[in-house]
Amino acid sequence: MSHSDQSSPQFHGDEPTAASTRAYFDRKELASVAFERTRMPMLMTDAQHPDLPIVFVNKAFLDLTGYQAQEVMGRNCRFLQGEGTLSAAVAEIRRGLSQQQEVNVELLNYRKDGSAFWNKLHISPIHDDDGKLIYHFASQIDVTEYRKVQSPEASEHRLLMEVDHRAKNVLAVVDGIVRLSKSDDAALYAAAVQQRVQALAAAHALMAERGWHEVSTEQVVKGQLRQFSSDRISLSGSEVMVSAIEIQPLALALHELIVNAAVHGALSDEGGQVAVNWTPKPQYGGFDLHWLETGTKVPEKREPGFGTIMVDAMIRQQLGGSIGRQWKEDGLTIHISLPGPLANPR
Repeated sequence: MSHSDQSSPQFHGDEPTAASTRAYFDRKELASVAFERTRMPMLMTDAQHPDLPIVFVNKAFLDLTGYQAQEVMGRNCRFLQGEGTLSAAVAEIRRGLSQQQEVNVELLNYRKDGSAFWNKLHISPIHDDDGKLIYHFASQIDVTEYRKVQSPEASEHRLLMEVDHRAKNVLAVVDGIVRLSKSDDAALYAAAVQQRVQALAAAHALMAERGWHEVSTEQVVKGQLRQFSSDRISLSGSEVMVSAIEIQPLALALHELIVNAAVHGALSDEGGQVAVNWTPKPQYGGFDLHWLETGTKVPEKREPGFGTIMVDAMIRQQLGGSIGRQWKEDGLTIHISLPGPLANPR
């Protein structure tokens, strides 16, 4: 092989045979065959789509889960989750995906027939030559039998960690409610705190109903706005799932926005309207929420009240997002941007 022939593949070691030369050029096809025929369950998802749909699965994955290929293609892998899947494990997956890092976690998944299995999951990001994230590769190992022989103390420890995880999230939000609610009148202060705790309780009930799994943005929004006049509120948006640890702070922020609209904003004026729209971000789990109030006058006093302070605290400190407000002649526009999984919860 000539050194001047820069376009030819460079081999090291023994001179390649015809068979090995062909293998060199067919390596992508061979990799695909190996992927398909390996005994380890594997799949790939499209990282350029917000919901990370499955684009390839191998036979071992179908054998493990009991699904047919046409039943899983184009779906997000969350369909494997169920009642016993811990939210902490799901949050760990979401953090890794959002940060384009490898993920190694064990979580309870469910087959098509409803039977549960413990899945030792590994996820790796795949980038193109320019460094752009294009796919996620995932492998699964059924470790159910192994976990059966683990000590009961280990299972108890995992359960206690999950309870601790949830309790800290709730207490952090309640702490924000007590600290940020303000009033010179004790009765008004108590009422303000009570209303916010009730909003928090409604979000908690929604999570319990969903088995502590992800909840759609639409469900969270409707849960906080349903007590107000529906003919003056419009909702629209794509399906975006909110993780369990994000639901309560988001619900409380929405509670503050709708109460402010009812007392001071669009819903306090006859003919005023509120429109809420949400769109997914390219990052998995992130989304933008637009809150538009029309038919209300620009307030003369621009100093933020404690409701505004509460919303900002929930969005920025609890959820790690951003919020911006813009008053126009006919109303108010609020833009909330949330990154999705809490990489560094405060």
